Amino acid sequence: MKSYLPAAAACVLLISLSFAFLFSAPKRLSSFDHQVKELLSRMTLDEKIGQMIQPEQEHVLKNAGDMQKYFIGSVLSGGNSDPAEGNSLQAWTDLYDRVQSEAMKTRLAIPVLYGIDAVHGHSNVLGAVIFPHNIALGCTRDPDLVEKIGRITAEEVRATGIQWTFGPCVAVPQDIRWGRSYEGFSEDPSLVRKLGEAAVRGMQGRSLNDPLSIVACAKHYVGDGGTTASTSARPGPVPAREGARLWLDQGDTKIDEAALRRIHLPGYISAIKAGVGTIMPSYSSWNGVKCSASKRLLTDILKEELGFEGFVISDYSAIGQIMPGDYKASVEISINAGMDMAMEPTDYRKFFDTLKELVTEGKVPVSRIDDAVTRILRVKFAVGLMDKNRSQLADRKLHATFGSAEHRAVAREAVRKSMVLLKNERRTLPISRQVARIHVAGKSADNIGNQCGGWTIQWQGQSGNVTPGGTTILEAIKAAVSPKTQVSYSLDGIGAEDASLGIVVVGEKPYAEGVGDRADLTLDKEDIMAISNVKRAGIPVVVILIAGRPMIIGEALPQADAFMVGFLPGTEGQGVADVLFGDYKPTGKLSFSWPKSMDQLPLNINSPKNLYDPLFRLGHGLTY
Repeated sequence: MKSYLPAAAACVLLISLSFAFLFSAPKRLSSFDHQVKELLSRMTLDEKIGQMIQPEQEHVLKNAGDMQKYFIGSVLSGGNSDPAEGNSLQAWTDLYDRVQSEAMKTRLAIPVLYGIDAVHGHSNVLGAVIFPHNIALGCTRDPDLVEKIGRITAEEVRATGIQWTFGPCVAVPQDIRWGRSYEGFSEDPSLVRKLGEAAVRGMQGRSLNDPLSIVACAKHYVGDGGTTASTSARPGPVPAREGARLWLDQGDTKIDEAALRRIHLPGYISAIKAGVGTIMPSYSSWNGVKCSASKRLLTDILKEELGFEGFVISDYSAIGQIMPGDYKASVEISINAGMDMAMEPTDYRKFFDTLKELVTEGKVPVSRIDDAVTRILRVKFAVGLMDKNRSQLADRKLHATFGSAEHRAVAREAVRKSMVLLKNERRTLPISRQVARIHVAGKSADNIGNQCGGWTIQWQGQSGNVTPGGTTILEAIKAAVSPKTQVSYSLDGIGAEDASLGIVVVGEKPYAEGVGDRADLTLDKEDIMAISNVKRAGIPVVVILIAGRPMIIGEALPQADAFMVGFLPGTEGQGVADVLFGDYKPTGKLSFSWPKSMDQLPLNINSPKNLYDPLFRLGHGLTY
């Protein structure tokens, strides 16, 4: 009898684990196919094509009747596509309800999926909690925290009625000169895989049918972080930063398939494992072929090999880039390659007519249309949009927790866990709350816009007081010290004489894709001047870097007694003060390698070992 007990126990354990997996695994989107097929059988070709179109809200709404005429299946608000009444919570909610009400007037009353770039919180809306960008979250190495952030983001997005975000970005940036580097969790594919999966779990929750869940979108498939730097004219509508002399955005990733799979695919594998509902192909190319045009990538690998059951959505006007000057050929190539929904902000009418013509001519088979619409409707059924007993208008009761103290507390935790201590001589940190005077300096010390970076209220972000409800680093320092401690401030560092200690907050001003590509990552002259001015006062100097990537700090580092990087921490500056004053020890570890000079770039852990000689290695981070 005894000999059978271990085997029996193992069997019980195996069954228990199997049940646990079943209950925790996301519901397969294909499980809705019986409902989808019934609806699909009642749809005309026009209605099917309409489901495949995503215009920008401001363009489709200004053309009265277009939502019904073209049977629009999805709408987006791009980076600056805001309500005409402003960016308030009320205005966004009213806009969503207006769009959804228009969609429900179509013959079959199929609701729209409304998409937005809530990439670090519901960052288009005034008063939302703005979390650290992904580069900072990578420094936490904490998937549970990333999942929690996804849940809060989902709740704040659903407070406006919107059910879909174009995130998480699971790019694996290999060259920090790329202006989207901060959207990636790390240069390390294994870390991206872990945190990308956590982000999808957080946003989508246990079920997409949960009114507090949103559909996630893993992007930008695939290899967007590996493009080769170029000095030729940049493609697309966004010019590079003035004087940049190079671009990486929307470029060409020139690697073999084995390297593509090893470095850039892992985040998509884990996102699919987590049940991600949508995936967005990159503007960029793989060995000269646009990702939006590659049947190998979109169908053979993504849908057939990896078993992705959701739908593929193009990036903003990306299809037209495939064959410049020949829009019809571009649509034919992309749809046949496996694109399911076309983000056509302004040319939605043209797309409708073009795709219908291609189907009529037999150049795009009806079976491809049916497959695309099936995938889109799967997601709509999963979200509960087809539930006739459920209102599809916004739940305004969720306004009560929007931007709440509880949500901000999680963002504050994320900030302190993402702070990385690079240098700490003579035990400069932590700072005593009882010191007589602290002099604070630098352009990012009292600037919520610089803390948040791009994709905040505006697409490219903006310096200054861009959103209410947050706390700047200067405000956090003032709140943290004793009543007897004096906190003075100057932008340029002048006036630090007789202070006990100086804190200088420097770095980059906000930017997003295209504009953020930079040929030179050295600190601005005004930053070096502010540090030097405080240093001349003969006091200990703490430098805090707020930036979207590692910078060249050769002039700044020797002048600093302590040096910390917060990357782009978002609205909750108290998290920085928590670490400065020792309430929490620094635990952050670099999610990117830190170069000594521009000559080393691109530099990452996938570089040849004999060339990998960073100033600070991936994973570096001191503590107290």
